[in-house]
Amino acid sequence: MSAAIANTLLEKTAGFTIEETLAFLANEYKGKVVFSTSFGQEDQVITALIAKNELPITIFTLDTGRLFQETYDVFHRTIKKYKVAIQSYFPEASDVENLLNTKGPNSFYESVENRKECCFIRKVAPLTKALKGNEVWITGLRAEQSENRNDLVAFEYDAHFNIIKFNPLLKWSLEDVQKYIDENNVPQNALHKKGFVSIGCAPCTRAIAEGEDIRAGRWSWESSHKECGLHQK
Repeated sequence: MSAAIANTLLEKTAGFTIEETLAFLANEYKGKVVFSTSFGQEDQVITALIAKNELPITIFTLDTGRLFQETYDVFHRTIKKYKVAIQSYFPEASDVENLLNTKGPNSFYESVENRKECCFIRKVAPLTKALKGNEVWITGLRAEQSENRNDLVAFEYDAHFNIIKFNPLLKWSLEDVQKYIDENNVPQNALHKKGFVSIGCAPCTRAIAEGEDIRAGRWSWESSHKECGLHQK
């Protein structure tokens, strides 16, 4: 994988719809295309597109062990509605045990370094396992989610994971996402109706107030780029 391949894919799929691009990737990289879902609104749209078109794309999720019950609820509704398999990846038990035994259950509140350590154990390490051996990683990233994502392109090379990343909803607005969900009766997390926009682990996510940045609800006690390490931007 390389940046040159990402550029080639941009050229080959220019003018394609999202569905056409997903189908192209599934055919071009048979058995090597994966989609990571956290069951947020964007991810639910992509899951619906994959399921509706019966595309051979593996869907997986990262179960950190500290998710909201509402996230598990939409997980269950999704597999029931679309009849799709969603593979779960968990952190290594020994790593979580060591973290809690040495620093306690809420060390992430104490420093950005501690928070990133928890994110690495619960999210980044399992993601590394999930992406291993694959060639294309589909994500639900959107440019307007944060200033750090404004310069993203639809296809990019992720050097950390040595994989091509495809961001099909990159140019969609939150209104576009909600419209698709409403028109297609897509299951969504009940927390979205309570002011939660970006939903992660329960201790690290809160609802946002009107006018607040989309990412303000993630790790609200710290001043940072609001990233956990899954995406560099």
